Amino acid sequence: MITPKPFPALRAAALSAAIFISSVTLARAEVTPMAVSKGQEPPTSWVDPDTGHRVVRLTREPGSASFYFTDNGYTPDGKQLVYTTPEGISVLVLATLQTRQIVPGPVRAIVVGRKTPTIYYTKPTKDPLYSELWSTNVDTGATRKLAELPRRGSVGTINADETQAAGTYIEGDATAGGNYDGQTAKQADGPAAKQANSLEQPANKVQMMAVRLAAKLPVTMFKVDLATGKSTTLLQSTDWLNHLQFSPTDPTLLMYCHEGVKVQVDRIWTIRTDGTKNTLVHTRSIQMEGVGHEWWSQDGKNIWYDINIGRQTHTDGDKDYPTYTRALVGFVGGYNVETQERIWYHYQPEEWSIHFNTSPDGTVFCGDGGRSPNSHWLYLFRPERVQDEKMLGDDLIRLGAFHAEHLVNMAHHNYKLEPNVTFTPDAKFIVFRSNMFGPTYVFAVEVAKAAAR
Repeated sequence: MITPKPFPALRAAALSAAIFISSVTLARAEVTPMAVSKGQEPPTSWVDPDTGHRVVRLTREPGSASFYFTDNGYTPDGKQLVYTTPEGISVLVLATLQTRQIVPGPVRAIVVGRKTPTIYYTKPTKDPLYSELWSTNVDTGATRKLAELPRRGSVGTINADETQAAGTYIEGDATAGGNYDGQTAKQADGPAAKQANSLEQPANKVQMMAVRLAAKLPVTMFKVDLATGKSTTLLQSTDWLNHLQFSPTDPTLLMYCHEGVKVQVDRIWTIRTDGTKNTLVHTRSIQMEGVGHEWWSQDGKNIWYDINIGRQTHTDGDKDYPTYTRALVGFVGGYNVETQERIWYHYQPEEWSIHFNTSPDGTVFCGDGGRSPNSHWLYLFRPERVQDEKMLGDDLIRLGAFHAEHLVNMAHHNYKLEPNVTFTPDAKFIVFRSNMFGPTYVFAVEVAKAAAR
């Protein structure tokens, strides 16, 4: 077990027994990424001088990382956060910041269950084309093997009542080059290199995605009965099926995407676990329109996603990304799976984020920024709906706008690592991963400004 060290300016006198850090006033720590020398351990807490928001380093292991932004990492009671390390899978108690390992590596974490405090993961076998699905109870440590997966099979999601898993595999021996054939990318040096999956994105990702899409490899989507371990085919396609996400509330509803360069695919789909109602959520209708990085609202009623329209290429980027593209117009779109009502929230081009996310109650959004200049921030977005009493037609898309607030200056973060923002269950903090100090750690930024408390 790793016990947290005191905050630099004030010992962590109290952390929230309810969910997270308490509302007691913490003295400002005059330590920022700019002030830390190479090789020096990063601070455990500081107030961002550019935003006034407190940032807390949650993990102590170099190379540790929170989950992908769509993958639930919180236990159902909201008290613990599961994360990965170079040595396996660990859990952090949010009230105390104490950590312990629960699964030794090598393993690949999937999600924490919505019903029970269970982490689901896959383990490799002696044959690199086969893996096994396992689960471990975070509280008791009870571990069991759930299934032997199909050849080249990869599980991406567990349903709401934890009775089924879903995944995909490429049939036969077909490959499309690069790392999109079921294999992991070449990993960076250092502790993060021992992670089961590479944390950093490849520099030629767009090119690799285009090659993989054009290959039209035969793909099977399958489901696994977690009680029997039996795998059943759900869908077969030569489209690139990816990003499987079960609804957090409906055990029979699965969202997935047709992966690829955004402007080349009608991306977001849903399907029932009996193979029926395979439904396209968003149809492209404008030149250079692309959607992506979709996710479920916590109540399971809405699918949210990023919408980019038009492209401009710029050459005034930073040393890591000297040339970049930026959408002319950007929205976060919402689709209600029950009523089919749609709303688009507009954001400014510099506020584009690799990933957006929503608070558990759906009242605020967040974003993790991007590679282009003036976008190196973590954002809090307050949505405002445009009211038009004269609007006619129930099937029209509603409009709204985001009002942005800077949370963390990410100028020292290398965006080859995606921050992957998520709200804590009490919505008081936003958790993210960052390499702003060199190695990757898990951090959290407080939604309320430090001075306001």
